Amino acid sequence: MSRFYSLSTIAAYGIAILFTSGCADSSAPPAPASADVGHDDHDDHDDHEGHDDDDGHDDHGHPSEGPHHGSLIELGGEEYHAEFVHDEEGGTVTIYILDGAAKEAVAIDATEIMINLKHDGKGEQFKLAASPDAGDPEGKSSRFVSTDKELGEDLEHEDADANLVLKINGKSYRGAIAHDHDHDDDHKD
Repeated sequence: MSRFYSLSTIAAYGIAILFTSGCADSSAPPAPASADVGHDDHDDHDDHEGHDDDDGHDDHGHPSEGPHHGSLIELGGEEYHAEFVHDEEGGTVTIYILDGAAKEAVAIDATEIMINLKHDGKGEQFKLAASPDAGDPEGKSSRFVSTDKELGEDLEHEDADANLVLKINGKSYRGAIAHDHDHDDDHKD
């Protein structure tokens, strides 16, 4: 008889656990934990009036371009961003290191960063030298520049696959550089 009691008790506990966990699943999904804990910029609604982009996604904290109107490169799960600015006429490529919100400059102690680029089945590496911005502290830079015309030309290839490679505070980061190859079509009248 005690054996029957033990099995029925275990079964009752199992059913109770199923019902308890099932109740949480049958209701609306729990609200995600707020990612804005500790931030006091909620009153700043200058760029976020609609809060939704054309796809209906919340764009709060996810700008589509950097402060210099360049394309953004995600680094370390948005721990940092880099901004890619390509002056096609002058052939200059500039990378700005930015914070996780892609708004503020982050000066790092690197003297150069790299762009690894593949096209036409061959790979190349290009160095971008530190070129400190006006507000960067001594010995650090948030801006890196290359005037290598080959880099600019290679980035224009339809099959170009480019990645930014750098270290911030001793940690390695890598991010894909998305470049608009259809820029000529945008300027046709």
